[in-house]
Amino acid sequence: MTALFVSWGLEYGWAWFLATIIGILVIALPLMLAVAMIIYADRKIWAAMALRRGPNVVGPFGLLQSFADGLKVFLQETIIPTSANKGLFLLAPIITFTVALIVWAVIPFQAGVVLADINVGLLYVLAASSLGVYGIILAGWSSNSKYPFYSAIRAAAQMVSYEVAIGFVLISVVLWAGSFNLSAIVMAQQNVYLHLNGFFLNPLLFPMAIVFFISSLAETQRAPFDLTEAESELVAGYQTEYSSMSFALFWLGEYANVILMCALNATLFWGGWLPPVDWAPLYYVPGIIWLFAKMLFFFFVFSWVKATVPRYRYDQLMRLGWKIFLPLSLFWVFLVSGYLMLTRYVGVSS
Repeated sequence: MTALFVSWGLEYGWAWFLATIIGILVIALPLMLAVAMIIYADRKIWAAMALRRGPNVVGPFGLLQSFADGLKVFLQETIIPTSANKGLFLLAPIITFTVALIVWAVIPFQAGVVLADINVGLLYVLAASSLGVYGIILAGWSSNSKYPFYSAIRAAAQMVSYEVAIGFVLISVVLWAGSFNLSAIVMAQQNVYLHLNGFFLNPLLFPMAIVFFISSLAETQRAPFDLTEAESELVAGYQTEYSSMSFALFWLGEYANVILMCALNATLFWGGWLPPVDWAPLYYVPGIIWLFAKMLFFFFVFSWVKATVPRYRYDQLMRLGWKIFLPLSLFWVFLVSGYLMLTRYVGVSS
C-alpha cells in the first residue's frame, strides 16, 4: 500500500505513515465488531449447553444484544470511589484494552497479509501480552478496596506462572520451525505428515499444543482458571469498583485477548492460514478463511470448557502451572532440541 501512495505522488514517509494507519484501522475496527459478535456467540453456546435460548430478543436471533449492552454501559455514569487513586483507576482499563490490540500487529492473516512482518514476531507477542497484567494490578490497587486488591494479586501470580510455561512451549516451536517469524512458523507446518498441515500432527509437538491451549485459558483468565473474577469469593474481582465505559474496556480487552489466543493456537500448531490438507484445490480458498475457521473452532472449545468444567481452587491452579506444566515444557525443550541435533543438524558443524 505504501508503494501505491508513493505512485500517487506522496513522499515515502507520509505514504508509509498513511498506509500504517489504514492497516491499523483495518485490523482494529473488525476486531471490535468481532468482540461484540463473540460475546453474543459465547452466551449462545453457554445457553445451548444449559438447554436455554440465550439472547433472542434484540434484533434478529438476538444478534444486536451486544450492541444494546454496549449502548447501555456507554450511557451509564462513570463512578469513581472517593478513596481511589483517580489517575491510575482510569488508566488501568485503557492499558488493558490497548495491550490487547497492539499484539495483533504481528499476526499473519495469510501469506503477506500482516501489519508488521518482523523477524522477532513471537518475542513481540510474548513481550506485549505480558504487559496486560499491569492493567489488572493497577485496577486492583487503585480501587483501594479489599476484593479488587486480592484479585490483582491473584492475577499477577497466575499470569506470571503460566507465561513461564508458555515461553518454554514456544521455544520448542521455534526450535522446530527455525524462526521467530510467525509467517515462517506457519510455512514450516506445510505437509507435516501424509500431506496434512499443522504441528499438532508432530508427535513431539502435539503435547505442547495441549499445554499451550490450557495455558492460554489460564492466561486469559477463562474458566476453569477465572480465579481473578471468582464471584463467590471476590464479588467481581479487579472490576468490582468499575462502571460504565471503564468496565466495558475491561470486557473488550478480555475478549480481544481470547480471540488473540485462538489465533495463536491456530497459527502456532494448527497451520494458521494453510488448509488442513496440502492439496492444491484447497489453496484457492483464501487463507484468511481457513484461519478464521480455526479461530472459531478454538473459541467454541473455550466456551465449551467454560460451560462444562468447574473452577479450580487456587492451590490447584498454581500446582498445575509450576509443578506440572513448567517441568513438562522444560523437559520438552531438551527433548525437541536433542532430537533435532541427532537428526536435522547431525554433521552440520563438521
